[in-house]
Amino acid sequence: MKKPKMILFDYGQTLINECIFNGLAGQKALLNRAIKNGSGASAEDIYNFVEEIEQDIGRYNPDTVDSYKYEIHNFNFQRYVNEYFELEFDIEPWKLEKIFWDNASPATATEGIEELLNYLTDNNIRTGVISNISFGEYALKERIDELIPTNHFEFIMATSDYVFRKPSKYIFQFALKKASLKPEEVWYCGDNPAYDVDGSVNVGMTGVWYTGAIRHKSVTPKSHHIHIENWEEMINILNS
Repeated sequence: MKKPKMILFDYGQTLINECIFNGLAGQKALLNRAIKNGSGASAEDIYNFVEEIEQDIGRYNPDTVDSYKYEIHNFNFQRYVNEYFELEFDIEPWKLEKIFWDNASPATATEGIEELLNYLTDNNIRTGVISNISFGEYALKERIDELIPTNHFEFIMATSDYVFRKPSKYIFQFALKKASLKPEEVWYCGDNPAYDVDGSVNVGMTGVWYTGAIRHKSVTPKSHHIHIENWEEMINILNS
């Protein structure tokens, strides 16, 4: 098998293993940093309000998430919530994202990912990240750099900054443009069969389905792909 010139990675349950999301814990951490709470709302009040909106727009509703094609940046969403509840902060928006995220979903690097990334660097295989995420690039990069400090990612793309969510061809095509590479020169590795594997294959990349940190393996990719359960397998494939 011909080695790729670049491997792009998903973030959650691929590079990073996140705990089950606890939005209430995130809201409590944010509220503790507010310098004004004009409405007197509790963290529970805010959490329930946010949950209702999320379900209504279909962002995290399992029945509608597959039709959720465009990303709403958390800056815009949080501004609505903050103004609604008359909340004020003296912290930069991306730092507020990080405070919420760190408390809502503590995380660790997936086992063996640093060894794989070091191997790729040593073998002149370029790397980057595309993540379906409402948090912005600054918060995403900060978290990745904290958990995988030795990474050499050329770019880290949060879909919130680019409108389109995977599996949209537009987000993959833009990554190819940033890398100045052809689809057949790039592999994309992620845990989601449809968003990561089928989405990347549909634009001509080689899709790699990583299931080493997957939570639910109920469906499989529809497209031809490489399947690995740990990062050592990836190294072995690249060496073959």
